Amino acid sequence: MHRILTGQLQVDRLTLKITGLPKNLEGTKLVHLSDFHYDRKRLSEWLLSEAIAITNKVEPDLILLTGDFITDEPTPVDDLVLRLKYLESRAGVYAVLGNHDEKYPGARDKVIEAFTRINVPILLNQVVYPLGSGLALVGLEDYSSGNFKPFTVMESISKTVPRIVLSHNPDTAKVLQTCRVDLQLSGHTHGGQIRLPFLGPLPQFQKPIRRLIPKFLRPVVPFMAKCHKIVEYWEWSQGLHQVGNNYLYVNRGLGTYFPGRLFCPPEVTVITLETN
Repeated sequence: MHRILTGQLQVDRLTLKITGLPKNLEGTKLVHLSDFHYDRKRLSEWLLSEAIAITNKVEPDLILLTGDFITDEPTPVDDLVLRLKYLESRAGVYAVLGNHDEKYPGARDKVIEAFTRINVPILLNQVVYPLGSGLALVGLEDYSSGNFKPFTVMESISKTVPRIVLSHNPDTAKVLQTCRVDLQLSGHTHGGQIRLPFLGPLPQFQKPIRRLIPKFLRPVVPFMAKCHKIVEYWEWSQGLHQVGNNYLYVNRGLGTYFPGRLFCPPEVTVITLETN
C-alpha cells in the first residue's frame, strides 16, 4: 500500500493499573502489534521495518501479536517471519491467529509452522506465564474459527492471578465479561481505517447507507461489501474501552486495505503495567 494511502506510523502509549500485579512486575512494558496482512500489497517493507525498529527501541518485556499475519494465500508468511525474527524482548514474543490466518486452505498449519521456526508460540486456547506465576498470558483461537473455547482455559487460572488475554476479534470482549480479564488485546478492525472527526469510524454507518445503494453496486463501493460482517461493536474499533469490569484495547493494525486510511494511522502500542 502506497505511503500516502497508509499514513505515518503512530506510537500509542498506555499506562494501565492492574489489581494484584506483583510488585516485581511494576513497570512491565508490553508492545502490541496486529493485522500485518503481509501479502506484498497491504503492508510496505518500510512500514514493517519501522514498526520492528520502534518495538526494539522500547526494550519491551513482552511482544504480543494479535493475528492476521496474512490476507489469503499463506506463502508470504515465510518472508514475514524472516523479518519478525528480529523482534527483541526480555521474555519473548507470543501470538494468536486472526480470521485471515485460517481463511485459505492450509493457511492455519503454514502460519503456525512458520512462527514455530522463529520460536514464537501461537497460543491456541492456552495459558502461559512468561513473566512468572504472578501474571497469566492467555491466547484464544479466533472467534469465527469454530475453535474459540475460552472458558476452560480461563477457569484453569487462579482467581487471584491477573491475566492478559490475546483475542483477535474485539467482539469477544462481550463473551468474556463473565471472566476476569485485566486487559484484552485485540485488532481485526483496522480502527475502521477511515474515521470521521467527532463521529467515529466510517464502517459503523455502513448498515443504514447500505440500504440506499443498489445491490449490484455494493461490491464495488468501499466499505459496502463486508464491513457489516467484520464486527458488531464498531464503538470498540480502536483504543481502550471498559467492557463490564474488564478492559479491552484495540490496535488499529499495520496493514491497510483500499481505499486507505484517514485520521486512522497504523499503530504500534506500548503498554506499561502498574500495580493498583
